[in-house]
Amino acid sequence: MEAFLRPFGLGLVITALTCLPISAQETAEVSDDNPHQVGSEERQSLPLEELQMFADVFNQIRQGYVESVPDSKLFEMAVQGMLSGLDPHSVFLEEKAYDSLQENTQGEFSGLGIEIGQDRGYITIIAPIDGSPAEAAGLEAGDVILKIDGESIRDLPVDRSVDLMRGPTGSEVLLTIGRRGTQDPFDVTVIRDIIKVPSVRSRALMKGYLWLRAAQFQKDTGNEAIAVLQEALAEGNLKGVVLDLRNNPGGVLGASVDMAGALLDGGLVVYTEGRHPQAAERFEASPGDMLDDLPIVVLINGGSASASEIVAGALQDRRRAIIMGTRSFGKGSVQTILPVTETRAVKLTTALYYTPNGRSIQAEGIVPDIVVERAEVKSVESARRTKESDLQGSLSGGDPVDTEAESESLTELRNSDNQLYEALTLLRGINLLRPNAMPELPIDQTTASAAPASQ
Repeated sequence: MEAFLRPFGLGLVITALTCLPISAQETAEVSDDNPHQVGSEERQSLPLEELQMFADVFNQIRQGYVESVPDSKLFEMAVQGMLSGLDPHSVFLEEKAYDSLQENTQGEFSGLGIEIGQDRGYITIIAPIDGSPAEAAGLEAGDVILKIDGESIRDLPVDRSVDLMRGPTGSEVLLTIGRRGTQDPFDVTVIRDIIKVPSVRSRALMKGYLWLRAAQFQKDTGNEAIAVLQEALAEGNLKGVVLDLRNNPGGVLGASVDMAGALLDGGLVVYTEGRHPQAAERFEASPGDMLDDLPIVVLINGGSASASEIVAGALQDRRRAIIMGTRSFGKGSVQTILPVTETRAVKLTTALYYTPNGRSIQAEGIVPDIVVERAEVKSVESARRTKESDLQGSLSGGDPVDTEAESESLTELRNSDNQLYEALTLLRGINLLRPNAMPELPIDQTTASAAPASQ
């Protein structure tokens, strides 16, 4: 991967993280040409009086602080403080964080497998990555990390918190977690590991109904999703798709445009606006809906952020899909990576993105068309009721219809993931009302347990 990001244009980065990555998060097209051009058209005279005050404070710290601090460290701390005062997403990337950012775009990294943010001084988990140690340990979106290995991290800079969670593969880290709905904090031990992030997975929910899961938006996520859809179309009899973006923290803007664009017949997908003229961009879909207007349900929740909100917002505004689940995270700002040196960079918020209808998702999120909370579902239907066929001497209605396989599989889906069950039910209902609707076949159990699509 090349070293630098283009200051504007296609170098826009959408991220769901407030700060340094513990796991895969974001990337964009990269280049090292003219890395310092941002704001050159609006260059203004420097505030000399304020700069003099800064120099005076800097000198006082050098001379009077209880311990000697290297000048380079003081400058880095000053830059970090300046950026942290802007918004939660603008940060200074030191060498280790900058390298990690570039590693994460490849879909493999070492760590816990969590996307993080910062809220009121604490680190908050936006989403655990599918198949990660964090997910295996039971960490959930919305969990607040109070301590790391017994050390409180309140008001600790995010990069320091990141450093505390880093460590050799196979080593343990103890997290003290606060969770809404639980009275007391509790400890969770997570074993660090190499995380291979599955960008796209899929399986058949029933004959003709495809579940397509995007865990995050890496560079090739859009193309991988398109390949899965093409394969399903080639097999024939595709009736509908559930696009699962729950706990998808975002990633590459271009990948989200590719995915949404494949499902739209041309037209606007998303646009960005910022103070700098080059921050204004429009992203259009190519003509042709690859699913030819087949019904789509998009699942979102509070862990769906940034690029995943672009997809959901575009499909909702264009009335191409029904959005189901709970309100999304509300991360609607664009970050651009601006290199400062060969090993350091600034991640700066440069624009806001807007859905085709002009909605800003920043701090608002996407509100589902149909709200379905994640819940534990328990049937109240009696396991055995007397039916006409049980009565002595009842007339025969012909050959019995075997629906046991379908009912058992749907009951299992309903009990394990009620949101996905509702999405499938909605798709089936839409198709039942379509002209020339064909009878549905029971789910193929071997297909349902198929391995995820290759990455």
